[in-house]
Amino acid sequence: MSTIVVQAFITLDGVVQAGGGPDEDREGGFEHGGWAMDYDEQMDKLGEGGKIVEEWESRTEALLLGRRTYEIFAGSWGVWDENAEGLQGELTRRYNRIPKYVASRTLTEVAWKNSQLLGPDVPAAVEKLRAKPGGEIRVWGSTELIRTLGEHDLVDEYRLAVYPLVLGTGKKLFSDGFALARLTLVETRALRSGVLVNTYRRSDAG
Repeated sequence: MSTIVVQAFITLDGVVQAGGGPDEDREGGFEHGGWAMDYDEQMDKLGEGGKIVEEWESRTEALLLGRRTYEIFAGSWGVWDENAEGLQGELTRRYNRIPKYVASRTLTEVAWKNSQLLGPDVPAAVEKLRAKPGGEIRVWGSTELIRTLGEHDLVDEYRLAVYPLVLGTGKKLFSDGFALARLTLVETRALRSGVLVNTYRRSDAG
């Protein structure tokens, strides 16, 4: 059986929108794009955040993405140089190699290699993926998809890097009406930058 793992950089007020860059996602007039990247540049002098992401992604066997996040990833990791130094090259190689499963009501084809659309019944398709032998199926971004997964009890683990920031606006990971979930805190790490990395699992996951 595979494991559906949601990973996110999140603020104290629950915002997950566009942490990576100013133009990553301006939907809703969001003006704080790149907040996580900017914070890390100022505060994470030891590169602890990058090491954690490298550790996480070494276990990624597939990506599960909503349409907008897929397009962001395909336009970055999908075209960047696999021979780039450091984490960028490593993740580019990994993301190109592994399967990408895309939830979309509008896309009719996906061009990034090893990508495929899940079809009209996303929960059923994800349930089939989860039932197959394998490792971690990684979800980044994709707030609408995560909400759907939550409604159908399909998230096994959340890994949240909590930044000591309050933005007051932006897409939230757990918006109003998100499905009830009972989780167990299985690991927490305080980084010297002030970021707190928490891992939560389904309370019935053992």
